[in-house]
Amino acid sequence: MELGLTGKVALVTGSNRGIGRGIALALADEGCDLVLTGRDEAALRTVAGEIEKRGRKATTLALDLREEAAAAALIEAVRKRHGRLDILVNNAGATRRGDFLALTEDDWQDGFALKFFAHVRLSRAAWPLLKESGGSLVTIAGTGARKPGADFTIGSSVNSACVAFSKALADRGKADGVQVNAVNPGHTETERFQRRIDAYVQQSGHDEAKVREEHRKELGLTRFGLPEDIAGLVAFIVSPRGRWLHGATIDMDGGEIPTI
Repeated sequence: MELGLTGKVALVTGSNRGIGRGIALALADEGCDLVLTGRDEAALRTVAGEIEKRGRKATTLALDLREEAAAAALIEAVRKRHGRLDILVNNAGATRRGDFLALTEDDWQDGFALKFFAHVRLSRAAWPLLKESGGSLVTIAGTGARKPGADFTIGSSVNSACVAFSKALADRGKADGVQVNAVNPGHTETERFQRRIDAYVQQSGHDEAKVREEHRKELGLTRFGLPEDIAGLVAFIVSPRGRWLHGATIDMDGGEIPTI
C-alpha cells in the first residue's frame, strides 16, 4: 500500500532501539527523512546507517530530553537542517516497576520527567512547525493506561497522563490543522521486555520457551508484539490514508485489554 509519505520529515524520540527504532525504519521505508534522538549516540548512528541504506536522509542528535532546554534545541536543529517538520513521534521514556512502597520519590520524578514532561515540552516546541505543514503527532503511551497494576504504579500513571494529554492536544489540533493521536502498545519484543523474560526464567528455573508460553497465556495474548507491528500502525496513522484518525487512542496489544 502506497502511504504517500515520500519527502516528509519525521522526528522520532527514543529511536536508538526498540519501538522507536522500528518506527523510524518504517517511516524511512515509506520515503520519510528522519531526525533521530536518544541518549545512545553510537546506537543512533547505527540506525541512521540503516536509514541511509534505504536511500533516505537521517540526522542524529544525542540528547537527554529530561533537560528543560533540550526540546527547544532539538526543534531548532530540525528547523535548521530541514526547514520543516511533518511528523513527530513522542516515544522516549521508560518507567520503573516494583512495589509501590519501595519506589522512591526519584523514581516517580524520573518516570514523569522523560515520558510525560519531555513529551509536553517537545510538542509545544514543535507545534508551530507542525501547524505550518499540517502535520501529525503521535504519542506512544502503553496499555498500563488501560490496565493499571500494583507493580506498575508509575508506568500506569504516566501512560494515563500521556493519553489524556494527547486527547486534550487533539482538541487544539482541530483548530490548527495538526493531527494528534496516541498508541498503547502491549507486551512488545524489545530489550526491556527480554530482560523481564530473563528474570522470569531465573525465578522459575524453567526454560525460556515454557516461560514465554505461560506468560502469554496468563496475559491472554494471541502473541507478543514486535516493534514492526507498532511501526506499521504509526506509519498508517500519519499518512493521508489515516488522516481521519484524530484524538484516538489505539490499543495494539494482542487482545490483552478486556474493556471496551
